[in-house]
Amino acid sequence: MTEEKDTKQQEEKERLEPVSMYSIMAKLFACVAKEVVDRFGEAGKEAVMEGVRVFGEERGREIAKRAAMVGEPNGIENYLPNYDMGRSTLFEYTTEMHPNVIEQNFTKCAFADQWRKDGMEEYGILYCKMIDPAIARGFNPNFEVVHDKYLLKNDGACHFLFQMKDDKEKETN
Repeated sequence: MTEEKDTKQQEEKERLEPVSMYSIMAKLFACVAKEVVDRFGEAGKEAVMEGVRVFGEERGREIAKRAAMVGEPNGIENYLPNYDMGRSTLFEYTTEMHPNVIEQNFTKCAFADQWRKDGMEEYGILYCKMIDPAIARGFNPNFEVVHDKYLLKNDGACHFLFQMKDDKEKETN
């Protein structure tokens, strides 16, 4: 009985703690996406993903402007230093810099955690599939992202390779 009481008290305390902005935004996105998909089916999914693409490309253009403001070009080496979203302890990841490639592995993500908690993975994945390639393309039209593993698909991590297309083409020629 005491253990059950302690659990209930802990749950109540957690409900009263401030909610992270990441959780609030993840909930907002999932609710809107669910409504659109429920009403419009496949066309709704496409519309949600197109909205994420537009949003992502705009963010990327803003990141490029941040780089330009400090006199840096929008090359691969200036992408992360000028990124627009701070990371908190709600994200766990590694970043490895290779010649002409940034490799990132996220093992914890506040957005994915919230979508899982709410049972909204099928809507969250619409965001995950589009956002990083779109941000990178907005930052530089030659920047491409391979996102080949997803936390929301139970791959154990989100894995990203960021590379400039021109650099990739130079390596293969």
